[in-house]
Amino acid sequence: MNQNNSNILSVKALTIRFSGILALNKVDLLVKRGSITSLIGPNGAGKTTLFNCLTGFYAANEGEILFFTQEKIINIRQILGTSPIKYLKNPLTFLSHLYYKIWGGSHLICRAGIARTFQNIRLFREMTVIENLLVAQYRHNNRNLISGYFNTKAFQQSEKAALNHAFMWLEIFNLTSDANRLAGLLPYGKQRHLEIARAMCTKPTLLCLDEPAAGLNPHETHELREIILNLRKTMPLSILLIEHDMSLVMTISDHIIVLDHGEVICQGPPPDVQNNQRVIEAYLGIADDA
Repeated sequence: MNQNNSNILSVKALTIRFSGILALNKVDLLVKRGSITSLIGPNGAGKTTLFNCLTGFYAANEGEILFFTQEKIINIRQILGTSPIKYLKNPLTFLSHLYYKIWGGSHLICRAGIARTFQNIRLFREMTVIENLLVAQYRHNNRNLISGYFNTKAFQQSEKAALNHAFMWLEIFNLTSDANRLAGLLPYGKQRHLEIARAMCTKPTLLCLDEPAAGLNPHETHELREIILNLRKTMPLSILLIEHDMSLVMTISDHIIVLDHGEVICQGPPPDVQNNQRVIEAYLGIADDA
């Protein structure tokens, strides 16, 4: 249906408030299919809040979020429903909201084809590396209770396919030798890689990375750069990332969006953003002689 659509994500007039505080104010942005789009801005600009609205952790108050798959257009705000306060007015809608909190939210967004990582790593630390990748594939596996109980051939094939898929990503992220280690015992840089690998095991078409280079040394950041570029090159994947490392942002991005105080103040290709005076003042800093 949308194979000719050049955009994979469209956000229009997105607004969210927290107890009267305007966290996002009529944010508009587009993510091109197959692109790497970076979201930058000073601390408190609303970047992670925007990610949380896109990935089902927050329900925005106003605006539109459209996700274009190959088959259909998915209205993200429609999936997520309305503000929780509205659900308290009616017992039936309150039960609907309770059901959503248990079974909806980020689960529905992941099912649509959007995966994310977090600024603070959120691995299953007491599970092994391979188990972290297997659990991410639950939606694609054979979950039939009868098949599992009798260990049917179809169930065995599904388990084997999941294991092969997990090892494929271990190899891509150079984690094969760590497959049976506890995730919480991995070095910090490898934990970052594992979290991205786990997100890729959900088979997304849009990958949202929240500060993937945070805490990495220059060598690890270079490895991350190559991984991101390789993912875009070899997979039918679009990438939206939040990042403070300007060297990384400027060398991998096709398009950059700058947020400040919950509003988009600039967007465009890296050279235009880098030389924009509002960006320099709000984020990159003002020269000493200014």
